[in-house]
Amino acid sequence: MDTSYLDWPFLDDSHRDLAGRIARWAQTEIAPTADDEPEDEAELDGVCRSLVRKLAADGWLGYCVPAPHGGHFEGIDVRSLCLIRETLAYHSGLADFSFIMQGLGSGPISLFGSNDQKAAFLPSVAAGECIAAFALSEPDSGSDVAAMKTEAVVDGDTYVLNGEKTLISNAGIADRYTVIARTGEAPGARGLTAFIVEADRPGLEVTERFRVVAPHPLGTVSFTDCRVPRENVIAGPGNGFKVAMATLDVFRTSVAAAALGFARRALDEAVGRAQSRQSFGKSLSEYQLIQEKISDMAVDIDAAALLVYRSAWTKDTRETRGTREVAMAKLHATEMAQRAIDQAVQIWGGQGVVVGNVVERLYREIRALRIYEGTSEIQKLIIAGQVLAEAEG
Repeated sequence: MDTSYLDWPFLDDSHRDLAGRIARWAQTEIAPTADDEPEDEAELDGVCRSLVRKLAADGWLGYCVPAPHGGHFEGIDVRSLCLIRETLAYHSGLADFSFIMQGLGSGPISLFGSNDQKAAFLPSVAAGECIAAFALSEPDSGSDVAAMKTEAVVDGDTYVLNGEKTLISNAGIADRYTVIARTGEAPGARGLTAFIVEADRPGLEVTERFRVVAPHPLGTVSFTDCRVPRENVIAGPGNGFKVAMATLDVFRTSVAAAALGFARRALDEAVGRAQSRQSFGKSLSEYQLIQEKISDMAVDIDAAALLVYRSAWTKDTRETRGTREVAMAKLHATEMAQRAIDQAVQIWGGQGVVVGNVVERLYREIRALRIYEGTSEIQKLIIAGQVLAEAEG
């Protein structure tokens, strides 16, 4: 994988050291079994739990939570998340997934939790003893978060949750969910609250598991008179939308980094195939049409890397939220990775669609990234809104 981007001024020596360490670790610990896809739900769940334990044992989950609760930094360093995700995704989409869900699932606690909440929940996330999940989407409210219907009603010292969350990553294996529910302090987005809900609470049930094109634990979580203590509220009632959006603003850049990792692997596979495959008496790499495809992939990848690490640097070093930079990185990186992987499949020809080929796996892995944590269409609306607001002064 090309590493010249590590010399860019968005990164410092600690990041360059991290990139080297995660590359060596992934080559040894992840690459040998990366192509062994789970055959059924039980095997998938076991692989994910094993990956979480392995990531924890070697300290990588310490980048998902802040110090002093098992983390390596006072806050969450987005550039570190991106470097790790890019490398893990290069080798294995499932390893990347298992890593980042520990961060996303506990992100609201890291960013907004009380000291007691952080102390109670984050160390077990970093240690791999607790698998985390982020429960936001509903059957009728994906991008339109303000339209959610799951309700939480105060009853003495508890809130009573009723409703349904769907397409929830880690549903079925999570030990703890961060749940956004309507509490009604105000209309729309202003009437939402974030809760920490343990998976074994009565009334919480995983009612459905989904089979998706690239195997990941994904399902529907239902709440039926599920009682949650007041002390499990994050950042106070009515702040759930702020908690959810700020969490996505941190972790959305890392989605772009994962797409970048997929695209880099696709380019490497395409170049290797072009150089080794003979057609009509010469290698594919000698044909100008193949060279054009490789050129387009390389330019797209470098442009995406610039956007990804600009966005991560902005989040890490500037007081502003960096919403515009985040949306640009997520939009361009995921869309370009889809194009790059498609071109890699084309270069591989018929072999590119055979199950078990790396580019075939990448083709399935990339598709969801253009949807989750904000679709490409939503990113365009965010970017346009930011540009127009700046123009209006």
